[in-house]
Amino acid sequence: MRGDRDARESAASLAARTACRYPAPMPLLRPASPVTLDAIELRVLHIPLVSPFTTSFGTETVREVIVVAAETPDGRGWGEVVTMAAPLYSSEYTDSAWDVLTRYLVPALLERRTVAAEEVSGILHPFVGHRMAKAGLELAIIDAALRAEGRSFAQYLGAEKTRVPSGVSVGIQRDPQALVDVVGGYLDEGYVRIKIKIKPGRDVDDTAAVREAFGVIPLQVDANSAYTLQDADTLAELDRFDLLLIEQPLQEDDLVDHATLAKRLRTPVCLDESIVSDKAAADALALGAAAIINIKAGRVGGYLEAVAIHDRARAAGVPVWCGGMLETGIGRAANAALAALPGFTLPGDISASARFYDRDIVTAPAVVDDGHVRVPTGPGLGIEIDEAALEAFTVRRERLTL
Repeated sequence: MRGDRDARESAASLAARTACRYPAPMPLLRPASPVTLDAIELRVLHIPLVSPFTTSFGTETVREVIVVAAETPDGRGWGEVVTMAAPLYSSEYTDSAWDVLTRYLVPALLERRTVAAEEVSGILHPFVGHRMAKAGLELAIIDAALRAEGRSFAQYLGAEKTRVPSGVSVGIQRDPQALVDVVGGYLDEGYVRIKIKIKPGRDVDDTAAVREAFGVIPLQVDANSAYTLQDADTLAELDRFDLLLIEQPLQEDDLVDHATLAKRLRTPVCLDESIVSDKAAADALALGAAAIINIKAGRVGGYLEAVAIHDRARAAGVPVWCGGMLETGIGRAANAALAALPGFTLPGDISASARFYDRDIVTAPAVVDDGHVRVPTGPGLGIEIDEAALEAFTVRRERLTL
């Protein structure tokens, strides 16, 4: 429609006028070559999960995700927008991401036509928030540029490892015994760290059951903001289980309360939802609200911002690890490369694709071998798209050009 086109044009012009005031973070190694954008295609996929995944904020049976393809004269680059169908984990969700992508973010990049990966954050900065949408675009452009160069994403970020330890995230089960059964299966598959989801009423007994069943395995819990400071006594009961960490016990904007809680617990407090940018990470560290940081590239606005947080935490001597958002093989490959940076000293949520999907959208899905996932070494993300699977899971698509 004419109105939508006018909105896209004005959005692009606004971004172009103001982008120079907001320099983007730089990668550890040499910048990627600029790419010329012919079009950007967006798809919404519905991919069935192998089993329901339950957290404190709900249950997923189908993963809804947006896949981005940046089309250039040299080929396509791929990205993934890790929003959920509803604004439960964060304020971002699929329909809001689709709207801001088609109305504002994609037009702003297409108007520039030739774009360097390191410029994407600055170009899109005038549009407030929507970090997951921005991250998906940035990744697609990085992938396109690196494929053209023949350079891997791992090399671009400065990865130092060829494989990374694989942890698994286990949703809330029917009862503690069912949880023990599921955890036992993942340990048999070779996962080196177990994370269990908790919420009020499903915390101490579940954790006790896993610890009693499996002894001194690396174990951590994730609350997904389900508690308040009034629950400090309950959370303190978890101290006796010698956990690696307790992840995001309080609301995402409760940095001060997290700092208060951290003083009452022996278990290290790790922040997830609270860390939406390098600035947020700096604030959390200054307040003593986080002893450990979970870095999710989508949540912080992209992989270059994720590298900046990694650098900050490493300089402060604070461990980081790579969280997951039930990514397809696109995001899973990118996360493996990110987790191969030297500051990622704890196992991340980089599980085998089969943990969530019977069929992924890449031709060679991630697998766990001896408790580790290989860091892709091919050009760009080092993956190839299974076009038949991509088509089978697509429920909506739009190709945008100038």
